[in-house]
Amino acid sequence: MNVPRVLLAGTNSGCGKTTVTCAVLQALTDRGLKVGAFKCGPDYIDPMFHSRIIGAKSANLDSFFFPENTLRYLLAKNAAGCDVSVLEGVMGYYDGLALDSSRASSYETAVLTASPAVLVVNAAGAAQSILAVIQGFFRYQPENWIRGVILNQCSPMTYPGLAKAIRERLGLQALGFLPPMPQCRLESRHLGLVTASEVAGLREKMQRLARQAEKTLDLNGLLALAKTAPPVSCREVSFPSRGRARIGVARDKAFCFYYGDNLDALREMGGEIVEFSPLEDTTLPENLDGLYLGGGYPELYTRQLSENTGMRASLRAALCRGLPCIAECGGFMYLTEAIAGMPMVGFLPGECYDTGKLTRFGYVTLTAQTDNLLGKAGSFIPGHEFHRWDCTETGKDFTARKESGRSWPCVVANQRLYAGFPHFHFYANPDFARNFYEACRKENMRHAGNHQTCGD
Repeated sequence: MNVPRVLLAGTNSGCGKTTVTCAVLQALTDRGLKVGAFKCGPDYIDPMFHSRIIGAKSANLDSFFFPENTLRYLLAKNAAGCDVSVLEGVMGYYDGLALDSSRASSYETAVLTASPAVLVVNAAGAAQSILAVIQGFFRYQPENWIRGVILNQCSPMTYPGLAKAIRERLGLQALGFLPPMPQCRLESRHLGLVTASEVAGLREKMQRLARQAEKTLDLNGLLALAKTAPPVSCREVSFPSRGRARIGVARDKAFCFYYGDNLDALREMGGEIVEFSPLEDTTLPENLDGLYLGGGYPELYTRQLSENTGMRASLRAALCRGLPCIAECGGFMYLTEAIAGMPMVGFLPGECYDTGKLTRFGYVTLTAQTDNLLGKAGSFIPGHEFHRWDCTETGKDFTARKESGRSWPCVVANQRLYAGFPHFHFYANPDFARNFYEACRKENMRHAGNHQTCGD
């Protein structure tokens, strides 16, 4: 499949690759192009910005989560019908699982998907030293897929000389620059950027970036580079239809961390996604066959969540009836007795508290210790933890193991529930998605049987 694409990579976190990516996405969208957007790694927040700009789903490409074929399939699937796709990197280009590993890095994604990469370099406060940085990245690996450079926070006065040196001394394309634009700065919090819905004047900021991109980025050069990417070859990874099920998905400012492909997988199997707000709604939607409580920032809205006693009671009653449920990270926190002393749903034991730092951060492999909603004992799935809050009761029905060998018990799981801090992508082990959906289907059929009996 022909997929014109380019990967915007950074020298390090904070170099401005998200700003540059947003500028490029908005400028290309304003040109009337149909643009695909992707994020390397497990991050939820950057794809929210992408989606706000392009008006469509942004997908994750994660080489720790996915086998090579699945990685390429998700690229092809989500880029279908697009004129061009823009992949945003994660951390520094070569940064991976460990100091001595580039596994799960932007570089690995570029290699596995054969995507030409453009290195975003922060040029503030430097001149010739920038060339040394670029040369180091270009020579670090013999086949690195780096084809061009964009300078961020570069002055119009210094760019022409640097661009000439990039072309003549390093043999790379100089694809423009963005000057310092403090008015377009995107604020951060402890888990990265604030979410797109929280940014005041986001549309205006994106339009300013796009206008600047048209002036000082070589968008035509980026498009030409994207067209040099070879076709994507892959086998389909499918979720065959299994019949109807109605699945409630918590979606508001407190619960907003979902992989779009996860929700699409449920739809492919026949699922009707019914969104509800634990912040605003007083009861769950009617006739649900399953629940999906994603991550987010419930700790920022503890009073509102706690004071919504109707929703708390409705959710607790549904879980006590055995409604199948996946609750990841923030969703798990909501099901416990309290967050920062404020009463929550209380279906699970334990209270959540702020550790003041990232806790058990990073990629893990989750292995089931007992038969449960998602799989048999011994079944496993790649996952990720990214949180600074912890709980006095985190569960012991799965084991999380890092590549270093460190491991710990986690997750409360049974035949109707998965609830814990680790989150995962359905395409990392499609059986987990199918098993969850099958439980929802059984709930749907049970409802149908009850309705029929009542009508007799």
